[in-house]
Amino acid sequence: MLTCKPLRAVLFDWDGTLLDSFRADTNAYMQMFRALGVSWEPTKLAQHYSPDWHNVYRAAELPPERWAEADRLWRRFYRCERPLLQKGARRVVQTLAERFRLGLVSSGSSFRVRSQIRAFGLEPLFAVSVFGDQVPHRKPHPLQLQLAIRQLGVEPASCVYIGDAPEDVKMARRAGVAVVGVLEHSPVPERLRESRPNVLIKTISALPELFWHN
Repeated sequence: MLTCKPLRAVLFDWDGTLLDSFRADTNAYMQMFRALGVSWEPTKLAQHYSPDWHNVYRAAELPPERWAEADRLWRRFYRCERPLLQKGARRVVQTLAERFRLGLVSSGSSFRVRSQIRAFGLEPLFAVSVFGDQVPHRKPHPLQLQLAIRQLGVEPASCVYIGDAPEDVKMARRAGVAVVGVLEHSPVPERLRESRPNVLIKTISALPELFWHN
């Protein structure tokens, strides 16, 4: 079995897992770095990608005193982007919501991600949402996931987390939660493999069948 106890709750990452966002993220990062006068290439972003964007800033050798400015610029440029859901993501969320309680645990800001899930009509399907600006620690710290599980009123052993980055895997492990990695649109597929989630699936569309067999 994927979980130690009967599965009661499924929690999702947002960017890259349900939302096809890497191109939008990359466009915003590239414009941000150009505005800051920093030489940076998309290949470097893919190499150093992390849900904790401060790790990207460190890799680009951006001084910490410029991080707040970088954040403002990234948000400004991202507002011009219109990322879509991953293929099959809507059906997966709708299908699983009929059987399990669903949660969203995202590093993104509450304003941005709430606006997106509302625009896609998914907000009512998530019983709980915890965003990066609501906690003092970023992934892979387990606090976000622990808060979501507590709000759902379930045990970690009866939950599974779905993500596309090694930080998602580490966070879930630290919270005592089984984790499924989604490979196809991960910006760091090799690092995701190396993090050894409980299960790797190629696309988000494969998720319901995985649960029916477990």
